[in-house]
Amino acid sequence: MRGTDEQPGHLFSYVDLEARVRPDHPLRAIRLIVNDALAALAPDFSALYSKIGRPSIAPERLLRAMLLQAFYSVRSERQLMERLDTDLLFRWFVGLAIDDPVWDATVFSKNRDRLLEGAIAAKFLAAVLAQPRVKKLMSRSISRAKSVRTRRTPRLPIRTPGFTARARAWSPSLPFSAMP
Repeated sequence: MRGTDEQPGHLFSYVDLEARVRPDHPLRAIRLIVNDALAALAPDFSALYSKIGRPSIAPERLLRAMLLQAFYSVRSERQLMERLDTDLLFRWFVGLAIDDPVWDATVFSKNRDRLLEGAIAAKFLAAVLAQPRVKKLMSRSISRAKSVRTRRTPRLPIRTPGFTARARAWSPSLPFSAMP
């Protein structure tokens, strides 16, 4: 059964995560783009999950967490769950309230595999890249990368004393102690 992507305010929570993320943080713009792409994929999510059974991790939250894992180079699902448990920025981006429990790493992995097998992750990335705001960002970064590449000076070959390129062996002219 598909989990819900509700983001209600809690009765006794005194910390507003929205207020804790600075207004000019780059993840704010990314989150808007991601939410638009996720809204377009709602019918695909419904088709992937059963109507009966226990609710799983909401696919929207799962995909947002996977993005954070890529953006912040988190090496494993277990480390990602630790960051979600302690980092308010991560909780805000994914859509977890401050007192929501974090998922188990194995449950997260199984749900992630379901999305990858259903080709939802590929559709999600395509939906993100198809947005006009993202196209503007990509074209600017690609042209900037091209200009950096053309301005770079050519590399000079590294010369190691005592190493002859022709023989690909150490020259006997150097004493044994000078060898690395």
